[in-house]
Amino acid sequence: MNRRAHYLSRRDNTTAFVMGDEAVALGALYAGCDFFGGYPITPASEVAETMARELPRVGGRYLQFEDEIASISAVVGAAWAGGRAMTATSGPGFSLMQETIGYAAMTETPCVIVDVQRSGPSTGQATKPAQGDLMQARWGTHGDHEVIALAPWSVQECFDLTIEAFALAEAYRTPVNFMTDGAVGHLHEPLQFPVYRPELTALRPRTQPGELSFGGRPVPPMAQIGDHQDVHITGSTHKPNGMRDVETKAAHELLVTRLCAKIADAREQLTRLDTRHLEDAEVAVVTFGATARPALGAVELARQHGQRAGFVRLIGLWPFPGPALQRLLGRVKRVFVPEMSLGQLNRELERWLRCPVIPLSKIGGVAHTVEEIYRPLHEARDA
Repeated sequence: MNRRAHYLSRRDNTTAFVMGDEAVALGALYAGCDFFGGYPITPASEVAETMARELPRVGGRYLQFEDEIASISAVVGAAWAGGRAMTATSGPGFSLMQETIGYAAMTETPCVIVDVQRSGPSTGQATKPAQGDLMQARWGTHGDHEVIALAPWSVQECFDLTIEAFALAEAYRTPVNFMTDGAVGHLHEPLQFPVYRPELTALRPRTQPGELSFGGRPVPPMAQIGDHQDVHITGSTHKPNGMRDVETKAAHELLVTRLCAKIADAREQLTRLDTRHLEDAEVAVVTFGATARPALGAVELARQHGQRAGFVRLIGLWPFPGPALQRLLGRVKRVFVPEMSLGQLNRELERWLRCPVIPLSKIGGVAHTVEEIYRPLHEARDA
């Protein structure tokens, strides 16, 4: 039994009372993460603190850098050296990382970026939760690209979805954004540890001599520094063999359309939704993350009062599950969208749904109450 398995298997089928940020770090250990590069920032610092303590115990490496740019750059380098790499930050740091996240997308570098969202813009309310990075996760870096982003709503999902985030990063050779928030990140709840499964840390497909690292299939195998293979890694437009070609239209079109298609064409497979009470729903609440907790309470309260209300929680934020939402909400008369931002999710839903989409926005670092979400549902029933 290797060092990681020996350490983690001691938790098999046990329960611990932990913080959401801690659960993210523990999930990364179970996913095989062996490198963390980070810079402390509220409310994500506990991810780094937990990794600094735990990662060396499983043979991994934790490095704290001078800023977020250095952190994400080291994560990309570690991935090309064969590591499963992660960083964690919050809004301002996430902004600083965007250019290198684009580089990771262009070079097809698997890694996980945890964004524990806080109130902004700029320094904002550094200790307060928010959900204002939804569009930054999708469009933060420039150029045509697709992204994968997941959002937990509980401590257990912080653990489980972090494992899935690493699996998706490896499967699609892409950076994955893990969009938690200050409320979920600092929430304390029981965490049920599974039986440790070493197969979750299986090595990624590696190129064989003469095999292309940047083409030939939607998700090509990946070379590794130290494999004694010639591979050129560049954020510039490149050919399937990795060599730069920044002049040819065909080379750019071939590369970028493949990078987009490998994720966009998998939209249905990447759709992750938690749906309840939609069979007879006349109105529905669509939300994600911390806001989904009071939103579900509001839907349950509405149904207790005889209202046909449904609930949809986005677990996979990107690629956006628009087609699935169209199918699920095709007969709904109104959709309400509580979120801790001024309507980022609301605007995306308006692109996909034909019924009225009504924002229930709240900012200022204070989460919605059940009553604040229930009241508009009740008023819509009486209208």
